[in-house]
Amino acid sequence: MSETREPWEPAAAGVLRLPSGRYVRGRGLRRPAPSAGPDPELGVYLLGGAPPETAWESRWVRWPDFRLPADRPAAEAALREAWERAASERVEVACGGGVGRTGTALACLAVLDGVPAARAVSYVREHYHRRAVETPWQRRYVARFPAGRGATAG
Repeated sequence: MSETREPWEPAAAGVLRLPSGRYVRGRGLRRPAPSAGPDPELGVYLLGGAPPETAWESRWVRWPDFRLPADRPAAEAALREAWERAASERVEVACGGGVGRTGTALACLAVLDGVPAARAVSYVREHYHRRAVETPWQRRYVARFPAGRGATAG
């Protein structure tokens, strides 16, 4: 990673600005990757099967469509790493469609960033995608996501 990191373009498709000023890009892997702009430095891929190879560092969270992570402690660790690294690196979070699982993960990042869990889903729907976090169990997952530990992790 170079010292002069080029951040995500705030107005680019899928880019979510967290209250702390961190930017994270959410997207659906079934659509082509954006051709303009830089690549991520970390990708967190929320899929039922192994993600495609990338030229950048990545984490795979086994997370079947419309469900919850198969290994919740591993998912929490990957999301915590994504939140921490988003302070100084380009982080991408993606699933197949870029709405349900991605929205759920982005809402968890918002919780780590200080958004109250009860407001995190509406925050992501307002600033990322209006249908983010698609199922009742995904909303419950966000509501129960461990809060307040992002800023103290290290």
